[in-house]
Parts: sequence; structure tokens; C-alpha cells
Amino acid sequence: MSENMEEKPEKEKEKVKTEKRKKREKGVFSLYKIENDQIVRLRPTCERCGPGYFMANHGDRYTCGHCGFTRYKPAENKK
Repeated sequence: MSENMEEKPEKEKEKVKTEKRKKREKGVFSLYKIENDQIVRLRPTCERCGPGYFMANHGDRYTCGHCGFTRYKPAENKK
């Protein structure tokens, strides 16, 4: 055989798989709040898609996951 043949390491490092945590499903209760026997929506609805589509809260903006419409929150003046 050839002398330049590379030898494989005796013990190959085993890849350790980390277990993924399952994400908690947010229920409908996270989108609504009850005040004075009335239901109040906590997030705005999409202007393009209609009242059935809530917009996601991304800190400085709201975004619709269905159509991609983005509405920026008013900037706060910090002095």
C-alpha cells in the first residue's frame, strides 16, 4: 500500500444532539382581554386583510403575517 495514506482517528467525536424545547402554543386568550364585561382586542387588526387577522407586535412596529403589511408605532421623544 502507499505510505502517504492518512490514518483515520481512532475515536471519532460523536455528535451530541441537543433536545429542542417545544414552543408553547399561544391560545386565543393572549389576543383578548375582558374589561367590564366587554371583550377588548389587545393587538390591532390588519387594515388590508380585515378584522380576522391580528398584527404581530415587533417592538417598534406591527406586522401582518398574512399579507406583510407593516405599521410603525409612533416614535417617543426622549429628552
